[in-house]
Amino acid sequence: MKEGERGRSYWLPLLMLYLLYFLGAPLWGVVVTGLWYIGLLFLEDEGYLDRYGVSRMLGVVLMVRTTHGQRFLERISSNRRFWRIFGEFSIWLCLLSMLGVVIMLIGGAIRTVQAPPEEYLPASDLLLIPGVTSFVPFWWPVLALVFALVIHEYSHGFQARAHGMRVRSFGLLLAGPIPIGAFAEPQMHEMVRAPRRERMRLYAAGPSINIIATYIALIMLSAAASGLVASHSGVYATGVIAEEGAEEGGLLPYEIIIRVEGIRVSNYNEFSEQMDLLSSGEEVTFTKLSQPNSEGKRTVRDISVTLGDRYQFYIGLCEGDALCVEDTEEWLGEIGIERGDAFLGVSGLRSSSSTVDGFSSVLSGDYNLKQTAIGTAVTPLLMIGIPIQYDGQTMLLEERAMLEAGDGAIASALGTDGMLMLFDFLFWLVWINFLLGFANLIPMIPFDGGHIVKDGVHSVLDRVSSGIHPMRVEAMADRISSMSNFLVLFIVILPIILPRLV
Repeated sequence: MKEGERGRSYWLPLLMLYLLYFLGAPLWGVVVTGLWYIGLLFLEDEGYLDRYGVSRMLGVVLMVRTTHGQRFLERISSNRRFWRIFGEFSIWLCLLSMLGVVIMLIGGAIRTVQAPPEEYLPASDLLLIPGVTSFVPFWWPVLALVFALVIHEYSHGFQARAHGMRVRSFGLLLAGPIPIGAFAEPQMHEMVRAPRRERMRLYAAGPSINIIATYIALIMLSAAASGLVASHSGVYATGVIAEEGAEEGGLLPYEIIIRVEGIRVSNYNEFSEQMDLLSSGEEVTFTKLSQPNSEGKRTVRDISVTLGDRYQFYIGLCEGDALCVEDTEEWLGEIGIERGDAFLGVSGLRSSSSTVDGFSSVLSGDYNLKQTAIGTAVTPLLMIGIPIQYDGQTMLLEERAMLEAGDGAIASALGTDGMLMLFDFLFWLVWINFLLGFANLIPMIPFDGGHIVKDGVHSVLDRVSSGIHPMRVEAMADRISSMSNFLVLFIVILPIILPRLV
C-alpha cells in the first residue's frame, strides 16, 4: 500500500456522491464525478499534483497555485493610502449589501415554508457553473467568471500588501476544466496578527470590487444596447388570446405590427395612441410583418381584425364570481379602462426594440435622477431571472432576430453579430459579478461575509465589554460567530432541501 493511501477513508466521498444523486443530479453526472475523483487520487498518489503546485480539496476540487502576478501586485498596491481608503469604503458597502442579502435569504426561506414549490431546480442548477447549469451556457459566462474571480482575488491581494501582509500565491479552484472559484493566499501568521479592522478591509475588498464591477459593466451594457436598434420598428405580441380578434384575424406571436389603419406605428406608445382612438366592435386593418423565413426575410400582409372589449375581457376572467367581478371593476376603474375600450386580443405587447430599450434606459436619461438611480440599482437583481426564463439566452431568440446594429461608429464597425456578441458578454459580466459579489457576502464562514461578521462582532464586543479579559471576549465572539454560521446555513439550505422532502 502506498503512503498516500494509508488511513484514507472513502466514506465521505461516497456520501457526497450519494448526496449529489439525492439532490437530483443525473446518474451520468454522479459517475463522471466519481471517475474524476478516482483520477485525482491516482495523480495525487503518483506525485503529479505536488510536482505542478496543485492540491486537492473537498475531494474533487483542484487548487491550482501560481506566483505569477506578484510584480503587478506590488506596483498597483504601492499607493497604500488609496487602498486603505478603498478598504474602509468596502467595509461599509459590504455591510449595507450584506443586509440586503440577509433579508433576501430570510424572505426566501419564509416563502418556502409557507408554500413549498412543486418544482425545484435540480442539483446541477444550484451551483451556477457555466456549461453545467442548464440556464448558464459555457463560453461567455466562463470568460466573465474568470474575470470576476481575478479582480476579486487581486483586490484581496491589494489590501493585503497595502497593510504590509505578504501574498504567497494566487490560484484557481477547478472542477474539471471549469473554474468555480479563486483564492489569494496571504501569509497566515501575518493575517492572524493583523488588526481586526485591517482584516475586515481585506475580506471586504473582494466582494466590493465585484459589486463595483457589476455597475461599471451595466453602464457598458447600456451603451452596447444603445447601439442596437429594431430592424423593423413596430410592436409585437408574445401571445395571442384564443377566440379574440387577433386570432380570428390571423395574427401570430412575434409578428410585427407596423401600421394601424394605414398609420405608421414605430413603438408601443404610438400603437397605444392609435388604439385609444378606436372602440370595441370596429373592424380595423393592421399591417404586419411575418416571422422571418429560412432566409431571414419577412413578408408584409394586411389583416382585418374586429376589436373586442377590453373591459368585458377582464370581467369575463372572473367566470361569474361576484367578489372577483367587484374587485376587477374597482381595479379597472383605477387604471382607467372603461366599457367599450378597444381590445386587440393579445398578451405581452411591446415595441420591437423593447429588449435593448430596457437596458439602454440606464444612459438614455428618459427618467429623472431618482428613478434612474433606483432602476439602475435593481437592474442586476432583475437580470438574474432572464437566463432562467429564456433557457440560457440573454433575450428571446425571436426578439434577437428583430435587432440590428445602429449607425454609431462602434456599431458600424462590429456589425449586428458583433454588437450582439458584445451585448451577451457584458450581460454575463454583470450577471456573474453581481452573483459572485453578493454570494460572498453571505454572513457565514468560509464566505468573506462570515469573516467580516466575525471580526466585526469581536470589535463590537471589545467596545461594550470593558473589564472582561480579552481571551474571554475572543471566545464569546467565536461562539457568536459559530451560532450565526449554523443559523445562516439553515436559512440557506432550507429552500433547497424542503421542496425535496414534501
